[in-house]
Amino acid sequence: MAQDEAQPTVKDGVFVLGTIVLSGKADADQEVSTTTTVTAEELLRTNRQTLDDAMRTQPGVSVGNTGGSRNERLIYVRGFDRIQVPLSVDGIRVYLPADNRLDFGRFLTPDLAEVQVQKGYVSVLNGPGAMGGAINLVTRKPSKPFEGEARLGLEAGNRGDLTGRSAFLSFGTKQEQFYAQGSYMWRDSDGYYLSKDYRPTPQQGRGLRDYSDSRDTRLNLKLGYTPNATDEYVLSFTRQTGSKNAPYNVEQPVRGITPEPLPEGQSFQRDWSWPTWNLQSLAFYSHTEIGGSGYLKTKLYYNTFDNVLKAYDDHTHSTQTQRRSFNSTYDDSAYGLSLEGGGDLGASNTLRAALHYRRDRHDDIQLSRPDENDERDPTKRSDEETWSLAVENTWRANDRLTVVAGLSYDHSRVIEASRTDEDMGLPTGSSHAVNWQIAGYYAADVGDFHASLSQRTRFPTLFNRYSTRFGTAVPNPDLKSERALTVELGYSGDLGPVALDAAIFHSRVKDMIQSVPVGTELSQSQNVGDGRISGLELAARYEISPTLMLSANYTYMHRTISDPVRDGLRSTDIPRHAANIRLDWQAQENLTISPSIEMSSARWSESAVQPRDPTEVAYSKVPGFGLVNLDMDWQVTERANIVFGMRNILDKNYELVEGYPEAGRSVFLTSRVTF
Repeated sequence: MAQDEAQPTVKDGVFVLGTIVLSGKADADQEVSTTTTVTAEELLRTNRQTLDDAMRTQPGVSVGNTGGSRNERLIYVRGFDRIQVPLSVDGIRVYLPADNRLDFGRFLTPDLAEVQVQKGYVSVLNGPGAMGGAINLVTRKPSKPFEGEARLGLEAGNRGDLTGRSAFLSFGTKQEQFYAQGSYMWRDSDGYYLSKDYRPTPQQGRGLRDYSDSRDTRLNLKLGYTPNATDEYVLSFTRQTGSKNAPYNVEQPVRGITPEPLPEGQSFQRDWSWPTWNLQSLAFYSHTEIGGSGYLKTKLYYNTFDNVLKAYDDHTHSTQTQRRSFNSTYDDSAYGLSLEGGGDLGASNTLRAALHYRRDRHDDIQLSRPDENDERDPTKRSDEETWSLAVENTWRANDRLTVVAGLSYDHSRVIEASRTDEDMGLPTGSSHAVNWQIAGYYAADVGDFHASLSQRTRFPTLFNRYSTRFGTAVPNPDLKSERALTVELGYSGDLGPVALDAAIFHSRVKDMIQSVPVGTELSQSQNVGDGRISGLELAARYEISPTLMLSANYTYMHRTISDPVRDGLRSTDIPRHAANIRLDWQAQENLTISPSIEMSSARWSESAVQPRDPTEVAYSKVPGFGLVNLDMDWQVTERANIVFGMRNILDKNYELVEGYPEAGRSVFLTSRVTF
């Protein structure tokens, strides 16, 4: 077996056992898929403290906001959303059994060594899902006998008021046969200030954005045993906590602010907040070399998710007495196992196989009118298990050509759905899928070329199958999986003084899950939609001089959705064109100044007010924008530096979704000491 396949790669500061499979690398520098890696230094320098913010300048990736009452930050990878692009932490998937509606704004980045983003082709060895790509957060691993880091950060709005405070502390030690790592991150945000060009409404005045505050923490502990140069056994514990409010649409009615009667077609917005949004994971990792050419990797884990949603009587969030007020608690857990092994078959073939098992449990606990009632509704429980068996072969045809082929079988079964002690629950269902993929890598004199063709699926969530959407939908336990067929051609190399990465891609999505009217006031999730996503990614780097580096990327994305019931559906939340330009200037030996520009074309957004006819959808066009940013890194001493910067320097008033303005000009300052 090639050495990089058989054992963890030495990579300072990176927990390599927590990385995901990069689709049959021919050697340490060759890949047959398009992968973007964002390093810890990049995250610090640009003050990207949350995952969605870290992704917004990457090629092929766009960020958004759900709007509405959930206030969730979104990430789209080549047009695929959070349900179709799994998120993992150290290679273990973060999955919310009820609906998997992750809020990427709750995931902090300072304790990360890197963020891996795979686009298009994702190895079947990584497990089920990954229909449109995969995101993996890789935590740190010590590389010295003793090391540590401390950070303090401040953020301020365009009026000079302090809006955010953060702190980070990390310790680690690496000895001959063991290592230990611990870190803690805390971030407290009062919210953000709107642009001074924002025009106030009765629902939202000037200055601080109402209900945009949040608080997050993250603890990561790791203990590793390394008996020799190749084997590794690790126990890891991660706990993150979060709480947040939800800003209102600045154009729509708010209880307690907007007088009645309301205009025809409009209704009051929900008065929601999340005092609890917590994730916890206990995991064991191992890598054992077998003989001279084989290896076995394992992951064992137990995850929990605690979530509390509070609905109030009005915008003051002070009382819960009305029928619409409640406390909704999700108490979720999951345990699972992943096994991966492989070895050489002759001089030119490496065969690898993987087995994944996961069991998810979702408990839904409702308390209506908490101020006047202390009797909870019966707990509704749902159980689901998922299996995946995958095999992948890497054939090194010659010194230039590598071909990778993979095949997997995935199966998901709902064991029980919304069952209480008093009833037998809803009918259960199951799904299965066969996935396949083939990719090639060719090392030419002018650069490296890759091509891939893959078919992947994603299983419907419990929300897709069973949610009644507050009495407006009919369950569909037999819902089928969505399927995507993706082709990609890519290039990476040096064209004269310019380092260039390029990819063109096309995905055809079948059996898309869409909400379909089944009556005058009811709908149902059905496999009726088809979609197509085509695009181009370009990323270039040009060293103008030893002290001046220019980098830029551009993404073109064309996404269409069809539905036999509803005509004129539009692709929302994703711009057709996006570009980023950055200049890194080493003004002095210890000072780097980096101006940058982030540009986005217009995007479609679903209007807050929808027609009464369920077969019609109303849209609005959110204008494009260009943001000017600046960050500076001053290396004060060998072990201390200060990062200072401004975002949206021109104080642009812009939106990602209709009715939800984003932050105006902001300033950040972070001091770091390493020891």
